[in-house]
Amino acid sequence: MTVSGTLLAFDFGTQRIGIAIGNTLSASARPLATIADEKNAVRFATIATLLAEWQPAALVVGLPCNDDGTPHEMTARCRRFANQLKGRFNLPTILVDERYTSAAASTQLTAQGVHGRKQK
Repeated sequence: MTVSGTLLAFDFGTQRIGIAIGNTLSASARPLATIADEKNAVRFATIATLLAEWQPAALVVGLPCNDDGTPHEMTARCRRFANQLKGRFNLPTILVDERYTSAAASTQLTAQGVHGRKQK
């Protein structure tokens, strides 16, 4: 699936959801928000507000896998979250393998002088 324009990307977790905004035309992305509430009603209300504001062409959900590509303990939860996004908001929802992305982000943040817990 080829999508162009604004994207909202989600890093799903049981305690928080990280959200980034990106644009395929400028090949750029930046952190947008963190939802630190574990209640689905609050999570999806916050997401609905962001969708109304940013009008993304598609949604991206990071899919955690083990290094060998086998499912991680969070893989099924992330798939379920992606399906909920697609069902609630009727937008194309793309799952992206996020193996090694945390290590790459940590390296980039360290190079920018951000260390330890400040990287969260």
